[in-house]
Amino acid sequence: MKVVDLIVTESVAASTGAQRLVLAAADGSSLPAVRPGQFVEVRIDATPGVLLRRPISVHDVRGEAALVLLVQRVGKGTAWLCSRREGDVVNVVMPLGNGFTTAPCPSRPLLIGGGVGVAPLLLLGKELTRMGSEPTFLLGARTENDLLCLTRFEQAARTLVATENGGAGEKGLVTQHSVLERERFDFIYTCGPMPMMKAVARVAKAKGIPCEVSLENRMACGLGACLCCVEDTIHGHVCVCKEGPVFRTEQLKWKMED
Repeated sequence: MKVVDLIVTESVAASTGAQRLVLAAADGSSLPAVRPGQFVEVRIDATPGVLLRRPISVHDVRGEAALVLLVQRVGKGTAWLCSRREGDVVNVVMPLGNGFTTAPCPSRPLLIGGGVGVAPLLLLGKELTRMGSEPTFLLGARTENDLLCLTRFEQAARTLVATENGGAGEKGLVTQHSVLERERFDFIYTCGPMPMMKAVARVAKAKGIPCEVSLENRMACGLGACLCCVEDTIHGHVCVCKEGPVFRTEQLKWKMED
């Protein structure tokens, strides 16, 4: 774990209200290695009322030279981050948390994401492909305009889409996509809104497929000290930022019945 100043080298709108940022070390040095599912804590500068860092999933990496963040504007902190432009400096603590399980490597994993929850799945899909897997992305959004970085997912692996208005892919919720009935997968990874992840967990349990979820509990310190992100598990109450954010669904005390 390191505290580093990063320079914004690219800042591109990913959709209305979302920004894709590429960050490199200010001194040109290599960045710490990041595993799929880990996150960074970003310091928010010169923003009245914002005292704590913001946790942001790592969307992608460019070797050891740069990392990519996908940020949804939801409040003052993320609005400040989305407003960063090329040349701006961003201070981060990285890498944090425990990422997705990739060993043993599943042969046909399904990676399900909703909204900005798709962010950590791109790096995961790339890593699984590198390891010889054949991943499928299943991405959900309200409308076609809410799909984030779709082209990049399509370039990385097979990509399927569900939109609630039917503007792209199949119409309906991502957990209603026909691929869940047509095909058999040997592992499911998911990240997104809590109702979606719980629905995915129920599908996985019903089909007997191992499933990992990346929780998005409110995190402040990223180190397990502030107790903001506690989740109830079969092992007791744990801090998501330190013990997660990725958990196997059988570890969580979620109600799995419809």
